[in-house]
Amino acid sequence: MCHMHVATVAAPSGLWRRAMPLACGCALAAAGAYVALNDPSAAGSRFPSCYFHSTTGLWCPGCGLTRGFHQLLTGHPLAALGYNIFVPLVLVAIVGSWLNWVRTSWGQRAYRVPAWASRATATVLPVVLVLYAVLRNIPAAPFRALAP
Repeated sequence: MCHMHVATVAAPSGLWRRAMPLACGCALAAAGAYVALNDPSAAGSRFPSCYFHSTTGLWCPGCGLTRGFHQLLTGHPLAALGYNIFVPLVLVAIVGSWLNWVRTSWGQRAYRVPAWASRATATVLPVVLVLYAVLRNIPAAPFRALAP
């Protein structure tokens, strides 16, 4: 009879479990500072372009997020929405996910989204993203304003 040994991965220690989300938070803050201090729409920008847009010439639902975050972080919230209307939603998702990670790593209960809201998001958000991608690629007013 053959005995197979299964390698097990030890759970991170309490110190690591608490330090990882804090380190990630520092990395997020550094990334935010970098985006705030360096304009992605400036000539010679070191930010990568969207591969989908570079390949197809079409705007994806994420096009303009980096430029939008630059505008938001430099105090221009309406300009941020002009680049991508999902900037606030992405910000809330990032901050909320990170806060939940911090809470659970420190032994607190995670914030729970009601099941109905979770189902609605899983159903509605993909439809809205596809619709947004289609509308922002229509080269006529008023849809042209959705392109970054």
